[in-house]
Amino acid sequence: MDIQGFHHVAYRCANAKQTVEFYQQVLGMDFQLAIAEDKVPSTGEPDPYMHIFMDAGNGNVLAFFELPQSPDMGSDINTPKWVQHIAFKVPDMETLLATKEHIKNLGIDVLGPIDHTLFQSIYFFDPNGHRLELAADTAQPGMLEELHRVAPAMLEEWDKTKRAPQHAAWLHDKTKSFKKGTVV
Repeated sequence: MDIQGFHHVAYRCANAKQTVEFYQQVLGMDFQLAIAEDKVPSTGEPDPYMHIFMDAGNGNVLAFFELPQSPDMGSDINTPKWVQHIAFKVPDMETLLATKEHIKNLGIDVLGPIDHTLFQSIYFFDPNGHRLELAADTAQPGMLEELHRVAPAMLEEWDKTKRAPQHAAWLHDKTKSFKKGTVV
């Protein structure tokens, strides 16, 4: 199989126009196109919708559906709000901090930056209640390779114990540090 990336990722929105304006104003995304139908093409069901597409950079497209005849949007009550989110990459910490100020100046609550060792992030919500993350990579050389190396063992241990394996404790344990090729 030759997967070449995401064609688009789609979520639901409460109001298509408001969603386009938010992503344009807050994140500078270009509104690419809109598709509207009275019937679902794949099923033929009568269910009018507006499908909008936003340019998320580098050929990535973030899309939304407004479904006016469906029940109001909700969220998965069994999943914490911090789990389901859309994370966007920014080029560096300078951009992350400048964007945080821009978002705050628009009156939007922003959490962070949070240091995840590999990257730093800020978090906020769009008008539909979707949690958004902006992340700037900060990994030292060798960190991602080490995580890739231990990933299978971590997954096996997690599958058996449902407890956090310690193969990469250096990520969040400030008493440990990472040096390329070794954990100190």
